[in-house]
Amino acid sequence: MKPPCAGSILEVLQILASMRQAGYQIGLVPTMGALHAGHGALIDRARHECDYVVVSIFVNPIQFERRDDFEAYTIDLASDLEFCGARGADLVFAPSAEEMHRPDRATYVEVTGVSEGLCGRFRPGHFRGVATVVSKLFHIVAPGRAYFGEKDAQQLAIVQRMVLDLNFPIEIVPVATVREADGLALSSRNRRLSAEERRIAPLLYQALEAARKRLEGGCDSASEAIAEAVTRLNAAPGMRVEYLELVDALTMAPVERISGPARIAAAVWLGNTRLIDNVAVSAPAARYDCGAGKADPQA
Repeated sequence: MKPPCAGSILEVLQILASMRQAGYQIGLVPTMGALHAGHGALIDRARHECDYVVVSIFVNPIQFERRDDFEAYTIDLASDLEFCGARGADLVFAPSAEEMHRPDRATYVEVTGVSEGLCGRFRPGHFRGVATVVSKLFHIVAPGRAYFGEKDAQQLAIVQRMVLDLNFPIEIVPVATVREADGLALSSRNRRLSAEERRIAPLLYQALEAARKRLEGGCDSASEAIAEAVTRLNAAPGMRVEYLELVDALTMAPVERISGPARIAAAVWLGNTRLIDNVAVSAPAARYDCGAGKADPQA
């Protein structure tokens, strides 16, 4: 059964006011539609933890730096509503661009520092658009919890920092990346891959995992482990590495040694499709020089 679908901010405010009056804990799952099992994991988690689950479906034009990329991002709202209903969502908020953004808008939200590396270097204005629309959704829905996938690790870190800095009374709940059987992270962009590109795409996760195992196994040179992964990916037919880095999981700043939560994050082009992925990596119990293979007794 399809959940109710609201297109206006006023309608959502009215519906949720009654839910809050009834004492319901509201959970928000922000999406851009084209829903798949990765989104399903977010909705499932929200359904388990909240009394009332809102899924937003909005292709946000101000986070696309290329017009052709925006126009290529198509969704099937009827199908997405069926998906949300099957997962037990209570309300879908699917506004138009005109409803969400005034044509003379003059206010944006920008999270500096954490947004400047990785994807931020290659997608100017993208994270400003993300932070702006997420802050608007937080104001409109006012959830107690909001759910974000770890596949978009930099986006997650930006939202966490924004919530901290702007004192949103919202718990940000990270949800683990959902993968195909061959390791490819689920993404709406995967549908753009040709059959041959889809066969090659799992090499991204394999390279990240190989780098993770080397670092967790004690390799003391992040740059060497990363360089091997880059070489491996660039050798794949039709694949070009945009970035592949070891970063602090909270600040997204590059690190050479792991001293806390860290991730190996990458973006690659496979033909005309841009794929991103990341894996968490832990500090090794002991370190060794990658070239010599000798343990570091000072580790």
